[in-house]
Amino acid sequence: MSMDFFLTTMRQLLAGLPLTLNLGILSLFGGGCLALLLNLMRVTRTGNAVASGYVFLFRGSPLLIQIFMIYYGLATFGFVRHSFLWPFFREPYWCGLLALILNDAAYTSEILRGGLRAVPKGAVEAARVSGMTWPTVLRRVILPIAFRQALPAYSSEVISMLKATALVSTITLMEVTGLARALVSETWRAVEIFLCAAAIYLALSLIVTQATAWLERRLSPWQFEGNR
Repeated sequence: MSMDFFLTTMRQLLAGLPLTLNLGILSLFGGGCLALLLNLMRVTRTGNAVASGYVFLFRGSPLLIQIFMIYYGLATFGFVRHSFLWPFFREPYWCGLLALILNDAAYTSEILRGGLRAVPKGAVEAARVSGMTWPTVLRRVILPIAFRQALPAYSSEVISMLKATALVSTITLMEVTGLARALVSETWRAVEIFLCAAAIYLALSLIVTQATAWLERRLSPWQFEGNR
């Protein structure tokens, strides 16, 4: 691979990076909110059954199939095409983002569930004895501890979702992988182009890994003891 071709290809692929980051960040945010709601539903038997079924469905089926079902499948229903939701479902961006959010929520829900189970009961009881209301206990005790426990696993989910954005290229979205596929069809230099795309995803993964490691050090118990 010549250096000129490498630099030109990288510049062209980086044009799709804003869309990749947009999809990744919004899917993580939306998935995180939905995952929290799923865990709150588990306090009742009916809610637990619904949440468990949701997690089983979206973790047990491929993300690519979920994208196709939302983008191509919903368009086959007449009531969808004639509803107020059709302007939303006919756009590949919104369909791709919705699929990513729904998929991320299933995985993040299980990660958050594990973190919540790791919260010591004594900490919750102590907070309640001190006079905190349940919303305050949730905000100041349960969620911070659960987040710290779930952080290593959640960092892997962040990386997975950033890489999963490549699948939306199958529904015409021109993010990094979409641009790479277009360049390959023009130049037929698949190896060099996809290596450039892989380098971009590797750089994003490295940034997430380093940011998570820094955050873990900041949230470690001995870090707080050392700052006293």
